Amino acid sequence: MVYAIVKAGGRQEKVAVGDVVVVDRIAAEAGATVELPALLLVDGTAVTSDAAALAKVKVTAEVVQAEKGPKIDILRYKNKTGYRRRQGHRSRLTRLKVTGIA
Repeated sequence: MVYAIVKAGGRQEKVAVGDVVVVDRIAAEAGATVELPALLLVDGTAVTSDAAALAKVKVTAEVVQAEKGPKIDILRYKNKTGYRRRQGHRSRLTRLKVTGIA
């Protein structure tokens, strides 16, 4: 079993060929190919963590679609003062399908 730990959108994700992962927004259109930097590669029993060897590893992924995350409601309230603030937020996300680890 071959899998890699890649850096995507400020976080680390464990990916294998065929996996679909959701990461922070990437500036690419649907159908475009992006390359993710590998931090660790596991190929059967061999584990590669050397930076020089990982520089040669290419993890490619195809952009499936851009989407938004769940809505987060932010409420601030202070008792007896009439202070209330309401704010909402939805993260921008990109869904990727891993096509190759080489």
